[in-house]
Amino acid sequence: MSNWYQLNSPEVLQQLGSNMSEGLSQEQANHHLRLHGYNELAEQDIKKPWAILWEQLTETLVIILIFAAIVSGILGDYKDAIGIVAIVVLIALLGFTQEYRAQKAIATLKKLSVPTVKVRRSGCVAEISARQLVPGDIVELEAGDLVPADCRLLNSFHLRTQEAALTGESESVDKDPKALPRDDLPLRARQNMVYMGTDITYGQALAVVTETGMKTEFGRVAAMIQTVEPEPTPLQRRLDQLGKILAIASLVLVAVIFVLGLLRGEDIKLMFLTAITLVVAALPEGLPAVVTIALALGAQQLLKRRALIRKLPAVETLGSVTVICSGKTGTLTENRMTVTVLDVAGSRLDLTASLRSYTPSEERPSLLSQPPALSLLLAASTLCNDARLEADTNEPHSFHVVGDPTEGALVAAAARQGLWKTELEQTLPRVAEIPYDSERQRMTTVHQFSVELSQIPLALETVWHWNQGNGKSPDLAFTKGAVDRLLDISSHVWVNGRTEPLNKKWHKRISATYNQLINNGLRVLGVAFRFDASSGNSEQDLTFIGLVGMNDPARPQAREAVLTCKTAGIRPVMITGDHPLTSQHIARELGIAIDHQILTGEDLARLSPAELEQQLEKVSVYARVSPQQKFDIVQALQKQGQIVAMTGDGVNDAPALKAADIGIAMGIRGTDIAKEAADMVLLDDNFATIVAAVKEGRVIYDNIRKFIKYLLSSNSGELWVMLLAPFFGMPLPLLPLQILWINLTTDGLPALALSLEPAERGIMKRSPYNPNENIFGRGMGRDIIWVGLLMGFVSLGTGYCYWRIHHPGWQTMVFTVLTLSQMGNALAIRSERDSLFRIGLLSNKPLLAAVTLTLGLQLLVIYVPWLQRLFTTVTLSTRDLVLSLALSSVVFWAIELEKRLNRQNNS
Repeated sequence: MSNWYQLNSPEVLQQLGSNMSEGLSQEQANHHLRLHGYNELAEQDIKKPWAILWEQLTETLVIILIFAAIVSGILGDYKDAIGIVAIVVLIALLGFTQEYRAQKAIATLKKLSVPTVKVRRSGCVAEISARQLVPGDIVELEAGDLVPADCRLLNSFHLRTQEAALTGESESVDKDPKALPRDDLPLRARQNMVYMGTDITYGQALAVVTETGMKTEFGRVAAMIQTVEPEPTPLQRRLDQLGKILAIASLVLVAVIFVLGLLRGEDIKLMFLTAITLVVAALPEGLPAVVTIALALGAQQLLKRRALIRKLPAVETLGSVTVICSGKTGTLTENRMTVTVLDVAGSRLDLTASLRSYTPSEERPSLLSQPPALSLLLAASTLCNDARLEADTNEPHSFHVVGDPTEGALVAAAARQGLWKTELEQTLPRVAEIPYDSERQRMTTVHQFSVELSQIPLALETVWHWNQGNGKSPDLAFTKGAVDRLLDISSHVWVNGRTEPLNKKWHKRISATYNQLINNGLRVLGVAFRFDASSGNSEQDLTFIGLVGMNDPARPQAREAVLTCKTAGIRPVMITGDHPLTSQHIARELGIAIDHQILTGEDLARLSPAELEQQLEKVSVYARVSPQQKFDIVQALQKQGQIVAMTGDGVNDAPALKAADIGIAMGIRGTDIAKEAADMVLLDDNFATIVAAVKEGRVIYDNIRKFIKYLLSSNSGELWVMLLAPFFGMPLPLLPLQILWINLTTDGLPALALSLEPAERGIMKRSPYNPNENIFGRGMGRDIIWVGLLMGFVSLGTGYCYWRIHHPGWQTMVFTVLTLSQMGNALAIRSERDSLFRIGLLSNKPLLAAVTLTLGLQLLVIYVPWLQRLFTTVTLSTRDLVLSLALSSVVFWAIELEKRLNRQNNS
């Protein structure tokens, strides 16, 4: 059942068949274990190796290649068949290796130790593995524990939990075992429940386990993830579309060539062999391999930047992203409460406390330049506090907080100003305390004040002097908590080293300051003190010191990353479970939202799907949202044709991560479920890495288009030569082995080298290309046609002139001009806009090496006798060779001219 929070403790225990003092008997526990199973989340099925391999082999282009290899083998063309099979094996091996390794990496990330828990069984307290917990078990919880299952509190002592991983709420939540009669309370409002995977930050409690495993709130989210079917990426859709187009074109080509040959009276077997050879020539058999290698290289580059790609197509998907939906806590922010404002009567100090570099040996910041009341405010906040700083074992001179995050922020802020808690407590030891509870909303500690003036900390010197003139009480009490509750029990305010009555004027001023800080997205605490606290009146007639404002600060790199995304035409959207004011403040600070439009979970619950879609363009901040609502927002954006990236680290982010076109999980703070749902894992949790990944994705897609253009325009050049020759009355201008040689030398290394092309100028200053664009869009289809025609006419025209004068090397001239024209084509299309002379010949050294190698191999085929016999070539004279080199550069100069005209038109 889901309404445990509505029942009182005896009713919960009765329904679960448990006893608060005795717990379950071992026999009952064994029965429940058989009934409910182990307390663990069911893992999503890991793909079998054969399933990963099958996916690689069932891509459209790969199927065409396998068919071509089979036909070549049947016709006795074993060299071609073996070559195609080798390419298919390479494609499958690369794709399989990347996905299999990523799957293993995620499995390694998930290997975390299973916590142990104190449980009452048969009247005794035992420590058992959380995996063995069952509904009805009575568990003891205390600060520092990880909640092992969903539990209903039976009693608690000032318990607070950190539920950011589940709800996205950055602040700790106060818990209370009282029954809550209201129906349909959101998780964050169920104060008598604690949930699996959340942290106990303060206090102690006794609780009964209500749900385990997949029936917990964590488990429900995990189940939701497993129902989401992944959509093909834009690249997969485009390549599948290309494969179908090429398959249809190949069949048409076979029919046309075969019919033309028969009409000319050619031998049926010869024409069938020629037609199949041309089909193989027409297919860019190197394309799937080059695409896979390009994506693998991109994944390796991102891994160096601490981003793990789980599936290769995700690299390119990043380049197509139009919207980035980001969680707030731990993604755009540091998931660490930090004091940012100190306010006392007449003074305010803005600061950013950091948990780095709290080094006792370093020179302390001087407090002399600050008003004494600010130092008193920090000292009081540190003494009335149960958190502490501990030295990091891995990093010398560095400290971390132990305890409640809010209290830790106060201790950290004081340490940064040179007020170390250990030193303050040596001179003012705690002698009594009234712990925090959710009803009073405050905490009070009493300290002994009996030292000499020389031993008084500077921060407390003014108070000491004031005390000396007003009764010399040995006891000093500090109280911190909710501002309104503190004002109710305060009678004075501390002003310039003395007290003044807390009249209406001061009350109004303090309240106005409080509201201002709250509206800036800060969490605000009040701090007060009083002397003579030994008589039990330590929370009466207090002297109000001031206000402390704190928040979860934005990551330092996040603003720049957001601005870069907006410059690149990518719209950032914040979707969080945190407080609306806090969310809006962070969104404004980072530049995600410049207006005040925000939708909360309650607003979303009232909107129909159609109404939600209408709001998407206006709203960039969504707060207090549930996991289902995050999922709905992502799907609504996708319905509008957006390519959506979703970043997050919590269980509450996981369904949206899975549904997004690309899910990006945080590797350090991220939960296992979030990592499992994501396509990419940021190993350093750095939001700025996403920007680098987007750039890498754009480079990859641009380069994929370049070598598709190169392969298809070059291959179409070969087809035009073969198709047009009969209309000029010429015999076959190229022999089958010559066609295969051209494919081998030009479709391999040069195309692969194009995948290493550096980023185009201004790649992150343009909008994303339309995710639904045709692979031949933006003029690429036109370029393939005219470049292929030009290449075919130049090559065939050269051969025709030599054939007309009965030159024995006419076929060799066609062969050479066509091969070298493709090298000029490769050099010219390195940039879609800039000239080769601007980007530099040496800026892609692998391509230059590939072009040089191809030229050398072609010369070998022309001038080495045994290769001449194999490829039916003749030796070309120096004049003929120079002429072929000059003619083959026509394609290069034509493409360069087109780019220059385009630059002039767009300037």
